[in-house]
Amino acid sequence: MQRLLGLIALVIAAAGACAGSAQASTTASVMLNAGALSFVNGTPASTLTFPTTTLNGANRTLTATLAFDVSDATGSGAGWNVAATSTQFTSGSRTLPAAATTIQTTPSLVCDLLPIFCTLASTIVSYPYTLPAAAVAPAATPIYDAVANSGLGAQTFTTTWTLAVPAGVFASATPYTSTWTFSLGSGP
Repeated sequence: MQRLLGLIALVIAAAGACAGSAQASTTASVMLNAGALSFVNGTPASTLTFPTTTLNGANRTLTATLAFDVSDATGSGAGWNVAATSTQFTSGSRTLPAAATTIQTTPSLVCDLLPIFCTLASTIVSYPYTLPAAAVAPAATPIYDAVANSGLGAQTFTTTWTLAVPAGVFASATPYTSTWTFSLGSGP
């Protein structure tokens, strides 16, 4: 009987210890600092070459693609824009028309990693888009943008550029060249 009473006392003591347990709470926090808005992965490329073509007395249309990998790590949700300007295509004293270069359709867009790691950009730029060009580069205009609360994370948009070569253009022993300038800014 004494054993039974000892066992009962032990059970009551254990129950009392459990009933008297305490709770505590902890507030966890983290400070998230803004990262950068930038072109990444070597984009845009420093050169773009349209295919060599032979003049045939008719208008020619040439295409080439150019990718832009934008990383928005700002965490602001402000959106971003890529603007462009250029000089006219020239070879010696010969030039192509100022409106020769266009983007005819909306660029393709993909997240660099899995879709859970970016919010794809939603653009308000309309297409076709004409690249501004003159002897001295005029003011830049947006070629693509991310409206507010889009374009977060790293994503690549790929443009297909169209170069219109009119029938009356002169052939040249040296390439026609143009200098394109791209800028990445905050906000659409």
